[in-house]
Amino acid sequence: MVKLSKRFSKALEVADLSKPYSLTEAVEILGKFPPAKFDETVEFSFHLWVDPRQSDQMVRGTVALPHGSGKEVKVLVFTEDVQAALDGGADHAGLKDMIEKISEGWLDFDVAIATTQAMREVRTVARVLGPKGLMPNPKSGTVTDDVPAAIKAVKAGRVEFKMDKTANVAVVVGKRSFSGEQLVENATAILQSLVKAKPESIKGRFIKNAALTTTMNPSVRLDPSEFSKF
Repeated sequence: MVKLSKRFSKALEVADLSKPYSLTEAVEILGKFPPAKFDETVEFSFHLWVDPRQSDQMVRGTVALPHGSGKEVKVLVFTEDVQAALDGGADHAGLKDMIEKISEGWLDFDVAIATTQAMREVRTVARVLGPKGLMPNPKSGTVTDDVPAAIKAVKAGRVEFKMDKTANVAVVVGKRSFSGEQLVENATAILQSLVKAKPESIKGRFIKNAALTTTMNPSVRLDPSEFSKF
């Protein structure tokens, strides 16, 4: 028999977690869970009715969170104009030197942006960046020649989501210190963006199930009726 931790046991006393809840109810439940000694991250996870093996069923996109993610985002810009990128708010900037560092295992950044001209060289580290979800991509707005605007958008709370090989998608909603209203508004924006990213080849239901969770507590399942609103 598996012995549950004190924290997990207390969380189970808050609500019946075998039941699904509305988005507002789920956020309220998360707020009643035992707090950790740090500001936990709130995450939205989805399982989709798609076949990850089919190229026309890939799901990815970006969402601008109304209240930001609550996370300090480190941005790397691949560019020859290093000073302009740093002046625009980048934490790291460069091209050949950055590619060399990445080849040696350095990945101390959260988002990578590249100019269109730099992409030819950036592709040499695609095998490193791709699996980590760090490869710049035009669809996510991270391949652009308007570098300052891209940096500003990322720092302001634009997050990228991408389905994994098991048809799951995980997106940061915010921090536990956010108000319930802020979390609901961020989560709603995520739902809207995910539904917009539905592949044209998928007919009928798109989201199989979804749940909200905090770093140190169990997840709260979302009522499927929430998906049909978008």
